[in-house]
Amino acid sequence: MQTLSQSFGLPVGYSDHTEGLLIPIAAVALGAEIIEKHFTLDRSLPGPDHQASLEPEELYQMVRDIRRTEIALGDGRKKTQPSEWNTRTAARQQIIASRRIARGELFSADNLGTARAGSGEPPFHIWDLYGERALRDYDKESPISRE
Repeated sequence: MQTLSQSFGLPVGYSDHTEGLLIPIAAVALGAEIIEKHFTLDRSLPGPDHQASLEPEELYQMVRDIRRTEIALGDGRKKTQPSEWNTRTAARQQIIASRRIARGELFSADNLGTARAGSGEPPFHIWDLYGERALRDYDKESPISRE
């Protein structure tokens, strides 16, 4: 599917004649935008297509799981999800004192590091701090701030 989509620049689909729900869902994960799947009201009816067809509840499950798969795949853009906002502060790195720093001491690679401190300067500011004097005393692992 990915090869066809890339080669022709067109939407691709999958015509499914397998039993169950897995294969059409996997096809969506691989780029299928259209799914053909037979459905029936009763799989025991005579005829070649009923046995591999989905009954109404299974059709509902397949569509639900395809939609969930599409959501899980996302749109390719990285952005903070609503469920991630509460953990952003705790998960982000900040500049910390890697050892005790006395007021007036120069910040350097020997006394600064990064960790999940919950507050303090972002790690990309560490180079700006090198050579500046500490405005106060810092205990080991204390977040560094310019205030």
